[in-house]
Amino acid sequence: MATRQRAARKAAPAPVTLSKADLLDIYRLMLLSRRLDDKEIQLKRQNKIYFQISGAGHEAVLVAAGKVLRPAYDWFYPYYRDRALCLTLGMTPTEMLLAAVGAAEDPNSGGRQMPSHWGHKQLNIVSQSSPTGTQFLQSVGCAEAWLRYNRIDDINDKPIQGDEVVYCSAGDGTTSEGEWWEALNSASNLKLPVLFLIEDNKYAISVPIEVQTAGGSVSKLVGNFPNLLIEEVDGSDPVLSYEAILRAADWCRQRKGPAIVHAHVIRPYSHSLSDDEILYKPPREREEEAKRDPLKTFPKRLLEEGAATESEIDAIKAQVEEEIQVATDMALASPQPKPETATLWVYSPDVDPTSEQFDTEDDPHFTGEPTTMVDLLNVCLKDEMARDPRILVFGEDVADVSREQYLKEVKGKGGVFKVTWGLQRQFGSNRVYNSPLAEANIVGRAIGLATRGLKPVVEIQFFDYIWPAYHQLRNELATMRWRSNNAFTAPVVVRVTYGGYLKGGSVYHSQTGAVIFTSIPGLRVICPSTALDASGLLRTAIRCDDPVIFLEHKHLYRQTYNKAPNPGPNFMIPFGKAKVVREGTAVTVVTYGAVVQRALVAAKELEEKDGVSVEIIDLRSLSPVDWETIEASIKKTNKVIVAYEDAYSWGYGAEIAARIADQCFPWLDAPVKRVASTDTFVAYAPDLEDYILPQVEDLAQAMRELHAF
Repeated sequence: MATRQRAARKAAPAPVTLSKADLLDIYRLMLLSRRLDDKEIQLKRQNKIYFQISGAGHEAVLVAAGKVLRPAYDWFYPYYRDRALCLTLGMTPTEMLLAAVGAAEDPNSGGRQMPSHWGHKQLNIVSQSSPTGTQFLQSVGCAEAWLRYNRIDDINDKPIQGDEVVYCSAGDGTTSEGEWWEALNSASNLKLPVLFLIEDNKYAISVPIEVQTAGGSVSKLVGNFPNLLIEEVDGSDPVLSYEAILRAADWCRQRKGPAIVHAHVIRPYSHSLSDDEILYKPPREREEEAKRDPLKTFPKRLLEEGAATESEIDAIKAQVEEEIQVATDMALASPQPKPETATLWVYSPDVDPTSEQFDTEDDPHFTGEPTTMVDLLNVCLKDEMARDPRILVFGEDVADVSREQYLKEVKGKGGVFKVTWGLQRQFGSNRVYNSPLAEANIVGRAIGLATRGLKPVVEIQFFDYIWPAYHQLRNELATMRWRSNNAFTAPVVVRVTYGGYLKGGSVYHSQTGAVIFTSIPGLRVICPSTALDASGLLRTAIRCDDPVIFLEHKHLYRQTYNKAPNPGPNFMIPFGKAKVVREGTAVTVVTYGAVVQRALVAAKELEEKDGVSVEIIDLRSLSPVDWETIEASIKKTNKVIVAYEDAYSWGYGAEIAARIADQCFPWLDAPVKRVASTDTFVAYAPDLEDYILPQVEDLAQAMRELHAF
């Protein structure tokens, strides 16, 4: 640990001397930021923009940060109060006001996000979202990208500078989020060059610091993290802030570890225009804050110290007002996005995983004896990692062993189901490694790595425990391309074991719930039922340019009925291509995952006993869905069952059934029937589990009833 508190200021290096030009430019940028806030407040009251949140009171430390750090060289994960930082890095007032009016030319998001949600591809300002704290883990992943690129010799084109810093800021309230502590843990453990700026204005909307933070000081709480430099500074003083951030940046550039600058700032305006701080801040507190306002204290100091004259200050004020007026006129005259562009950038416009480019299913090059889904997934990962050195595999227990010196002594773990066994031995610990036991950590870091051009294929050990990562999956991973107007992408593959039908799984090892992810635009969701399909679909997932949730059913990992030989290193199945696994004429069953085999057994029984011909469609791809194959089958059979492992009510099959009723009604001779799990959780006792999950007899009964309708 390296800590420098304000009380230890005597031990600090000699103060940095800033030139007169530097000091005047610092004032100009601080004033420009404040007056832009004021202009937006005015426009909001005139109903010319729709939201406003300011950076007032934070300008001094943010301009200092922008002066120390390097645009388009370092990387930036700002938060909504960081207007002054972005101006200092090179974002223009016009670009900011384009965001405020929601203009098509807004470089932050093309009118898709609220103003003050910063993002600028050319400046390495990564698209910011609204949730507080999600940026922490992504910034760690972004910094980790330097580490991986630096250590992986097989990557020829390394988009790193060698001493870049990843800046990540947040308010004091956001340090109450669990992801803050996960981020600090990994950044310190891996000695990553992340500069965390905590802008402490003592309030999270109306909740004060003593309610948020034990002891009232986050920098004191984190004092025992190793490899971490801590700087505490008056963030209303731009010169002291510059010195503190310079020391922190140097620490990171020397690769000594991460740094925290704990900056004490003020918030002279309410949290946003949706908030009124008079309701919870008494006048005396607001008056005391006003005495520290850098827009009042800094120009006064410049005059007193002879660094500026009254005429120079006045000239800066006039220049700023003129610049803002020009920017306002340009923004208000800028066209709004065309309504039809709303559907652009949900998925990659360049790489279409549903296309023929990804369809080599009819030309497998089989070698070896038939083997299990686990084995073919393992082979696919090995083939893909050999093909593309940018692929990283990490998660809980995925490595053979974390302590490399044991590799010669032990067989290796390689995942709790052995899907990643041997990958670390073959590709090394810089490409295959264990993560902390923290699902948000896995996905958040993966997003940051993917933003820098690496290809994370991460594992969430059990679907039942994916929920800590849901924030990152839903609000960050799925939205990255769309919210940034295609400026940033995060093509992460998230492998996750899934489902029941394993004795003893019970409530917390048998969950399904695919619908929770298929309902999210921007995610591809895949669920193979055979070893061959798993191989082809995983390869497509890795090679496509969209985030993928890859569901691997635990029950299917080692079944003998779904084995296949190795189909070769270029075997791919496109997304959105279902498979008719049994031809029939009387009833269609639409299903996926572990229910496929049960439907096949039931259909065989029905044909042998009742002479009823049942057609079975294995969806394989849950989002997108092959509606063409479904419709063609229904037009032939005129009756359809949707069978799925989710709970009956509100499950994945409910949407499929509704869409069939909407699109195929003219060809239906009976209501759409569903077979699914009971509206309960999965139980431990075998008889209870069998009753809860759809079984062969349930499917056979439904087929008989529908055929007789």
